[in-house]
Amino acid sequence: MATLQDITVAGVINLLIAVAFLLAFAFLRLQPINDRVYFPKWYLNGSRKSPRHSTRSTVGKFVNLDYRAYMRFLSWMPDALRMPQAELIDHAGLDSVVYLRIYIVGLKIFVPLAVLACAILIPVNATGGTLVNLKKELVFSDIDKLSISNVQSGSQRFWAHLLMAYVFSAWTCFVLYTEYDKIASMRLHFLASQRRRADQFTVLVRNVPPDTDETISEHVDHFFRVNHPDHYLTHQVVYNANKLAKLVKKKEKLKNWLDYYQIKYSRHPEKRPTTKEGFLGLWGERVDAIDFYTAEIDTLVQKIAEERERVLKDPEAIMPVAFVSFNTRWGAAVCAQTQQSKNPTIWLTEWAPEPRDVYWSNLAIPFVAIAIRKLVMGVTLFFLVFFFMIPIAAVQSLANLDGIEKVAPFLKSIIEVKIIKSFLQGFLPGLALKIFLIILPTILMIMSKIEGYAATSILERRAAAKYYYFMLVNVFLGSIITGTAFQQLHAFLHQSPTQIPKTIGVSIPMKATFFITYIMVDGWAGIAGEILRLKPLIIFHLKNMFLVKTEKDRENAMDPGSVGFPEALPQLQLYFLLGLVLSMCIIRSMRV
Repeated sequence: MATLQDITVAGVINLLIAVAFLLAFAFLRLQPINDRVYFPKWYLNGSRKSPRHSTRSTVGKFVNLDYRAYMRFLSWMPDALRMPQAELIDHAGLDSVVYLRIYIVGLKIFVPLAVLACAILIPVNATGGTLVNLKKELVFSDIDKLSISNVQSGSQRFWAHLLMAYVFSAWTCFVLYTEYDKIASMRLHFLASQRRRADQFTVLVRNVPPDTDETISEHVDHFFRVNHPDHYLTHQVVYNANKLAKLVKKKEKLKNWLDYYQIKYSRHPEKRPTTKEGFLGLWGERVDAIDFYTAEIDTLVQKIAEERERVLKDPEAIMPVAFVSFNTRWGAAVCAQTQQSKNPTIWLTEWAPEPRDVYWSNLAIPFVAIAIRKLVMGVTLFFLVFFFMIPIAAVQSLANLDGIEKVAPFLKSIIEVKIIKSFLQGFLPGLALKIFLIILPTILMIMSKIEGYAATSILERRAAAKYYYFMLVNVFLGSIITGTAFQQLHAFLHQSPTQIPKTIGVSIPMKATFFITYIMVDGWAGIAGEILRLKPLIIFHLKNMFLVKTEKDRENAMDPGSVGFPEALPQLQLYFLLGLVLSMCIIRSMRV
């Protein structure tokens, strides 16, 4: 198990990594070559120009040669902290502001809790003396004497824990209540200050039943004129235009190539650019590039017009889905939140997502198919959580080397090397667990898409819920159970079964040391790594080197993306869970 020295080593390593990431960010953001990576939104809205255009020096286009910039390279920190909330909402959106306030809530909750715990609970636990009496039965370190495991069963010291549990719970509820009130006010003010949007008056209707006498469009119009005569305004059915979408996408690619060759010709008018007619211009007859792509685009324009005409006239292309608009928000709200038919599987209504948020691929999935998909994905998630216990157990084996030494003494000579032991117990378990969790959000997002939700925001919420359940079962409960098993493996093998529950109850609170190291890896180094934006930095330069041909390509390459809510929010929820559980010592109820 991790000792105070191991935690110190982990803290120093993660602190150095975090500081290195922050210094690297402060340095890299000053370089002209990285300007589009760290200020993408300013470029996209036209409020910033590339500094590479303002210098004639070849080196100056890549490296900032102004020494004064390096003298104030940390000035971004106070500027970021002083940024007004209204400006932050305008720049990043209300969701991002609320996300940042979660960190503020964490500080409001846990700073007072930490002060009270250090002043009251730690002295109470440290002077308990129970673990010393169980030295022959349990494996523990000096830092575990600060936990509730060091308090004798039936001791009057538990009154301090009971009182602090009520205090911690009351303070947490108070902070959450006040913060929810502020966020609700922020949301109402934000909605009131925005212009009216079409999606605020629109409902998405799915599983429109077929009618032998009417087309789907006529059926939708007739249904809502009869059932919502006072508020119904208009509707738009959804067409299956997948082939049309592919043609439009192909046209955009060809247009991009045409722009590239036109720019190339404008820079060197003495020579017309050429290309080969084959795949990616790798083989075939060499022709004039501008004439070739112009002809290809003209052909595609004709095909697109024909395909659009076919889709509009073909009744089979109309899907049983429609966007229905109302003349008031009240009418839209009533329709979105009520059942429209005796049959609960048809005329399904929900609030329409805004156009950018629609996940078109899932609109036409039937109700029964959605139910089956959700069932299959639920079973898949269960097995995914179950089999992920294997790497969790491997991580916990690294965090509990003392227990392994008793079972496998031949490893003691290697494990007992101070640097190796501190690294294995203090830093490696948290890092290994973080690596195992890297690909998980992508898998859970794919599972949410298969379930059939019609909006990207809903997909993100469902993926976030799955990720949180996953972390709750595996990272929290799994680490506690498997960690306790490895930590007290020797005791389990050499004591009667009646003593095992007592051993588990005493040793579980000592798993707090593993979570301390995990949060240092994930919270300190991880958050600093997100600020550095190392992944977008590498991807941008690779795209800029191999794929960027026009200014539009460059805009696509510097896409700022989002915070990554499906991954970030469950992580913060786990931090809050760990902080509240371990600070209030709820797990004391497991003791015997």
